[in-house]
Amino acid sequence: MGKWTRRGFITAGIVGGAALVVGVAIRPGNQNSKLGPYVTGDGESLINAWVKIDADNVVTAIVPHSEMGQGAQTALTQMLADELDADWDSVTFLEAPAEDGYANYPMAKGYVLGDMKIPDILMGSVDGIFQQVSNAMHLQITGGSASIRATGVYGMRVAGAAARSMLLDTASERLQVPVSALKTEKSHVVNSQDGARISYADLAVEAGQRSAPTSPKLKTPDEFNIMGKSVPRRDIPSKVDGTAMFGIDAEFEGMLYATIAAAPVFGSQVASFDASKAESMPGVTSVVDLGNAIAVVANGYWIAKKALAQVKIVWSETENDDQTSESLFAQFSRDIDAAELKHDVELGDAGATIANASRVIEREYRVPYLAHACMEPMNATAHVQQGTASILIGTQDPLRCKHAVAEALKIEPTNVNVTNHYMGGGFGRRSLTDVAIQAARLSQAVSAPVKLIWSREEDIQHDFYRPAVLSKFRAGFDENNQLVGWENRYVDKHEPVEAPHIPYQINHQLIGSVDSPTHVPFGAWRSVDHSQHGFFTESFVDELAHEAKQDPYLFRRNLLKGNDRLLKVLDLAAEKSNWGQALGKGRGRGIALLQSFGSIVAEVVEVRVEAGQVTVEKVIVVVDAGFAVSPDGLTAQMESGIIYGLTAAMYGEVEIAEGRVTQANFDSYPMVRMKDAPLIETHIINSLEAWGGAGEPGTPGIAPALTAAIFSATGTRVRKLPISQYDLDLSIEETEHMTPS
Repeated sequence: MGKWTRRGFITAGIVGGAALVVGVAIRPGNQNSKLGPYVTGDGESLINAWVKIDADNVVTAIVPHSEMGQGAQTALTQMLADELDADWDSVTFLEAPAEDGYANYPMAKGYVLGDMKIPDILMGSVDGIFQQVSNAMHLQITGGSASIRATGVYGMRVAGAAARSMLLDTASERLQVPVSALKTEKSHVVNSQDGARISYADLAVEAGQRSAPTSPKLKTPDEFNIMGKSVPRRDIPSKVDGTAMFGIDAEFEGMLYATIAAAPVFGSQVASFDASKAESMPGVTSVVDLGNAIAVVANGYWIAKKALAQVKIVWSETENDDQTSESLFAQFSRDIDAAELKHDVELGDAGATIANASRVIEREYRVPYLAHACMEPMNATAHVQQGTASILIGTQDPLRCKHAVAEALKIEPTNVNVTNHYMGGGFGRRSLTDVAIQAARLSQAVSAPVKLIWSREEDIQHDFYRPAVLSKFRAGFDENNQLVGWENRYVDKHEPVEAPHIPYQINHQLIGSVDSPTHVPFGAWRSVDHSQHGFFTESFVDELAHEAKQDPYLFRRNLLKGNDRLLKVLDLAAEKSNWGQALGKGRGRGIALLQSFGSIVAEVVEVRVEAGQVTVEKVIVVVDAGFAVSPDGLTAQMESGIIYGLTAAMYGEVEIAEGRVTQANFDSYPMVRMKDAPLIETHIINSLEAWGGAGEPGTPGIAPALTAAIFSATGTRVRKLPISQYDLDLSIEETEHMTPS
């Protein structure tokens, strides 16, 4: 990963030699022909860079996404290189710098426009508008499974195809042959008439003077050479040999170390503190009051941590000092029943239909707060001096980090340089800027570079949490045992807006939320609202199937008639899991089907329950992400999402008592260990529909499929997570009939 200065990418020192650098987004209202390249040296050309070709014929993709283990940087480079017909053995990538010019406009464009067709004559202006909006938002985030389906589709592929077009036009002029007489292969333009080959490097400078086409012709899947193949990820070797630089590895010469203790009740502040004992300890430099936290700065982390334990802190009282998890859920229940409902979906007349139904089913589900629990604790290294700031960090949003630090220090953003590193887990937590700001303020306070490292306890007790949510359902069956009405009321809507929606054909639906704010800080957590609503909606569907005395798979299938794409995923999951095969005493299967982040995922879980203990033996997952750019990468992300969601379903619970989090480390906030991980079998469907995401969609389905399997094995319905709080030591003989057959 390249280390960038503020103007690093557009200086001769970084680009080096004769190079072509190609970009796609333009200024609002301008056509490509009006854009002059930024000439930074002899033979160099720059057009809002996404592609670089150097004198050695090495193609470099400039990737506006962070790497946190998901393999996005390699997959995005595949997409660009394939459209460019680059020689994969001579392709590399650099992470885009945290500069406004590298705001990720393709992601914004993909989210807003999707597959909307834009006339070619308007594309330059449309791209320019999104560039300006992205700049204003400081948009450079990695998350929401947007890398492939947004940046890749609307940025990397287009950039690669545009560069190829420019190279062909340049070769056509030089050789005085029509473009139709030329082809591209392995980073060369080939003259079909005489077989002459010209390297991209030989054409780069001239091609860089041309205007980039805004709507270049993209390949069809049958033309792909690199996309669709499982190429080795470029980030893996350094992680294996230990040379990979994570945020916690970053150093400045002469830096100090810091750690913090934040207010235990969210919203509290430092009322007073006595640091005399800590300040007298050898190696301690300073004790700093950050307002809502106390930090100790020392010449080593362990010294700082030991000294922090000696600081006597008095925290201000707040109105939330008596809050508990149960009091918050009681608040949620009151608000759902009394507050004004904000409608997500309103089809037909669900209220009247359910009121007049032959049979009404009511259920209530809840999930607790969850921490992110990244394996690498929160950290940032900062050096603030003479009105400038340098930040070394692993972040999901480098550009936002840059502007947040500038605002906190009251300096110009151009005076802040953010160098991004690998992350030991992100999951949404590292999209926030709090730790970077703290490190910068500490460096400013002590006039020295400072590496801030949170303890594990601090990390879990002062996270930005996946929210606790309560969701209430009602459904009605008619006299023919047909499902006719669906109603869902829940607290606190976040993103994505479609998370509580269902794919099933029910004519009368009412889905809506109420606001019920709490003092517990909210943050994006892997798959965001889909992780809660996936559990809620698919659990209720499973219960409705049981109430209708129908097989859960067939019940879903009957509600999906006409939706061939969803049916293919569901059917393949049933087939690969041998759904109709009996499992026997103490064993069960459960199934779930979710559509999220542009992908469709069905999961079947097999469990064994013995002496009240649940063993998840196998998970069958079928995913349709439109097209798998890297099949191995998609498989790995399904496995990752399932393990993350399985941990949450089995053990994940952040409890609130006296206004504060009670969990502190992995003894009270356990993870699924390797020895407990199930066999995961992934099947990919390339439907060639709109391309979807991979990092998020594997998580939402695991909890409802698991709890359905537990019901099949034991007869116990799990409506409140985590599962670890249930006593499942029940009579299995009485529930054998519940196993799908």
